[in-house]
Amino acid sequence: MCNQTTKPVEFIMPPITVIGSGAIRELPERLVAIQGTKPLVVTDKGMTALGVTATIVGILEKAGMACAVYDETVPNPTDKNVEAGLAAYVAHGCDSIITLGGGSAHDCGKGIGLVATNGGRIHDYEGVNKSHARMPSFIAINTTAGTASEMTRFCIITDSVRKVKMTIVDRRVTPRLAMDDPDLMLGLPPGLTAATGLDALTHAIEAFVSTDATHMTDANAEKAIKLIAKYLRRAVGNGRNVEAREAMCYAQYQAGMAFNNAGLGYVHAMAHQLGGYLNLPHGECNAILLPYVCEFNMIACMDRFAEMADLLGVKEGARTQREMALNVIKAIRDLMDDVAIPPSLTALAAKYGKTVNPEDFVMMAENAMKDACAATNPRRMSMENIIAIYQAVL
Repeated sequence: MCNQTTKPVEFIMPPITVIGSGAIRELPERLVAIQGTKPLVVTDKGMTALGVTATIVGILEKAGMACAVYDETVPNPTDKNVEAGLAAYVAHGCDSIITLGGGSAHDCGKGIGLVATNGGRIHDYEGVNKSHARMPSFIAINTTAGTASEMTRFCIITDSVRKVKMTIVDRRVTPRLAMDDPDLMLGLPPGLTAATGLDALTHAIEAFVSTDATHMTDANAEKAIKLIAKYLRRAVGNGRNVEAREAMCYAQYQAGMAFNNAGLGYVHAMAHQLGGYLNLPHGECNAILLPYVCEFNMIACMDRFAEMADLLGVKEGARTQREMALNVIKAIRDLMDDVAIPPSLTALAAKYGKTVNPEDFVMMAENAMKDACAATNPRRMSMENIIAIYQAVL
C-alpha cells in the first residue's frame, strides 16, 4: 500500500447495491423500503429520447407510485441544473430522488438532494463534509459503466460563473441504494462505452497509487483493473455482449469502492478543469491525461506500477520494476488506441467543436492544485508540472 500510516480508516459505500440483469424491476419495492413515496426522477434528454425515462416511470406507475421528472441535466452538470431540479422537487411535493443515467445525472441529483435538506446554494458545499442534514431517500440507477457515481460520496458540479468544477466530497450524498442493470447498457454506443470504461480504469489506478490506499481499497482496485483489461475491448467491440457489459458493471463499481475511500489524484484534478473550462466529457479528459500523469507519478511508487503490470497482463519480459511500470503506461496507451480515444486534447476538443486556448493553462493549473482530488496524489505537483502536462497532451 502507499498508505504507510496506522490511522483508523473508514469505508463508505451505499447500504444496499443491486447488480444484474433485470435489477430495475425491483425499483418500487426498493423505494418503499427506504421510505420514498413520490420521487423526482433526475435524468437527461438522452435517456428520455431513448425511452429509458419512460421505462422507469412506467415501472413506478404500474406499482401505483406517482413521480415527477427533471430531464434537463447536461453533461458536466451546472449549478443552474441543481437550482432548476430543486425547484421541480419542491413544486411537485417530492420526498425522494431517483437518478437515472451516468455521472452527470447522479451528480445533479446529489446536488439537488443536498440543498433540499441542508438549504443554501450548492456552492456552500464545495469541499469535504460540509453538510449537516441527511439527504432525501435516494436511489441511483446507473446506465453507464464508468463513473461509479451511483455509489460514491463525490458530487461534481460546474460553477457556471467561475467555469470551475466544484468538487463536493460528502458522505451524506452517498445514495441509499445503487442499481447497476447491464440491460440498460446494451445500447450504449462504442464511443461512450470506451470513455466511461477509461474513466473506471482511471479511478482504479489513481486509487491504487493513492497515499490513502488501504488493503480494502487495493482489493477493489486490483479486481477492477483486471476486469477492465479483460472486458472493455469486448464491450466496445460488441455492445450486445451481456457478459462483457455485466463484467464492466462490476469493474466500474469496484473501482468506485476503491476511489470512494482511497481518493484520487491529479488526473481528476486536471480533468475537472478541462470539463469546467471547455465543457469536455469527463471520461475522455481522464483518458488522455492518464498516461502522462502516470509517467509523472511513477518514480514515487514504482512498486505499485510494477504490480499493475501483472494485473494488466504486461509483466512478461520485464526484468525490473521500471520496465514493468513502463509496460503499464504503454498498455494504457494501447487500450486507448484500441477503443478509439482521441490521442490529444486538440483532437478531443475538435471532436466536440471546441478550441483550446493554452493561455488558460495557468488558471487551470491553479484550480487543479486546489482541487480536493489532488490531496492523495502520490507525488506533489507544482504549477510548472501541471502546465507541462497540459502542454504535452495538447
